[in-house]
Amino acid sequence: MRKKVNYTLEEWRNKEITALELLRIVGELRFNRSIELVLFRHNIYDTRPSQLIGLHKYSKNYGNVHLSIDTSHAIAQEISNLTDLPPAKIDIGNLGLEWSRDQALYDNLKVFISKRLSNIIGQDAMNQSQKDIVLYGFGRIGRLVARRIIETTGKGEQLRLRAIVIRPKMEDRLVEAQKRASLFDSDSVHGDFGGNIEVSQDGNELIVNGNRIKLIYAGHPSEVDYTHYEINNALVIDNTGVWRDREGLSQHLRPGIDAVMLTAPAKGDIPNIVHGVNQKSVDYASEKIISAASCTTNAIVPVLQVLEDKYGIHKGHVETIHAYTNDQNLLDNFHKKPRRGRGAPVNMVLTSTGAASAVSKVIPSLAGKLSGNAIRVPTPNVSLAILNLSLTKETDAQRLNELLREASLHGDLVEQITYSTSTEYVSSNAIGMTSACVVDAPSTIVSDDGKSVILYLWYDNEYGYTCQVVRLAKFAAKVRRHAYY
Repeated sequence: MRKKVNYTLEEWRNKEITALELLRIVGELRFNRSIELVLFRHNIYDTRPSQLIGLHKYSKNYGNVHLSIDTSHAIAQEISNLTDLPPAKIDIGNLGLEWSRDQALYDNLKVFISKRLSNIIGQDAMNQSQKDIVLYGFGRIGRLVARRIIETTGKGEQLRLRAIVIRPKMEDRLVEAQKRASLFDSDSVHGDFGGNIEVSQDGNELIVNGNRIKLIYAGHPSEVDYTHYEINNALVIDNTGVWRDREGLSQHLRPGIDAVMLTAPAKGDIPNIVHGVNQKSVDYASEKIISAASCTTNAIVPVLQVLEDKYGIHKGHVETIHAYTNDQNLLDNFHKKPRRGRGAPVNMVLTSTGAASAVSKVIPSLAGKLSGNAIRVPTPNVSLAILNLSLTKETDAQRLNELLREASLHGDLVEQITYSTSTEYVSSNAIGMTSACVVDAPSTIVSDDGKSVILYLWYDNEYGYTCQVVRLAKFAAKVRRHAYY
């Protein structure tokens, strides 16, 4: 028994040593060459060795083999040895599964990696230049967008957060800045920020992981001239939702700003975009105002697109079990909308959602085919979308799940769809997911005739949506990278 105990502990220590070496390679590639390695879409930079080893469990969702830390390390080493690899984002989990499946077809791992990355090796960098970002508003989504941009800054060749515009709440700017920095630094849902944040002595600047971010105190977009802060050709990300039409959002097109993105559904003719599905439909050189749609729209559209392409959707209903939001009251109090005046932490609140109708702005073929409703529930984050759909072509649960599993592993929607085979998955498991949704495969239901299906999609309506916002910002700003998934 003691020999087994000692052997198991020694085996684990060796895995941690390998994980440390892998993390060293990940860090060098990220900072020196702007090459980001991820593992089944999970960020692995800045993780602990034990966390990195644990992330390998996700291989069971995508293949029939258990990917080892040794295989991931060997793949990362071979990628590091490629001297003509441009800035890129590469999923070594996907590569690991492919190597486990096809290694008999190649002389060695070096040949395999060279073959798999042949479309990237030797290519020029895709970036035109880094893009300045201004956040207008610093609430739930604004703070998470700031975290996401800063966490992925790397060498600073893509997005750089230059300023945050805040409606002043206090006369003492320093105290207000310190309070806002504290909210950024420690979040009750998403935990502590993994970095360093300082507030300038005058309260007009945050220094976060080396990023100097100007705090601009203003009550209206018309009050700001961004060139005064040496900000030029920047993208404003409006997190307030105060303005949703073209006339209102055009007020952001001030000196120093050349484009605006809204983190809410837009009205009128403003394009509503779900990254991964219709981001290529817009001419960003001429269209200066875009919307990243809603969190629910981002969660359901990728899966709806897969099903529409494969089977065709005759009609359907979307029911959202949604976490409560700041729009609701903590305790019973007046609210202009029905039911939302009742205390959010103690009530299930039936309310409306525009997500179903908004789908047609992203997938025009589904216009008029979907209805929708929502129930706000007493949980602070992570929601569940239930898709009840009638298909034009028949299928079964196994084929349907396999279609979604494949979509999560290959193609245009790998960043948007995560596939889970766990029968123990609950809402808190989805906190911090970078994808737009998580398909709960064991819960999939298909009728006997194969045309009525029910799908359950978890989504982090805060951070998962935020990651979609940042992806769209990078695409619209043309600070893109090669990718292998």
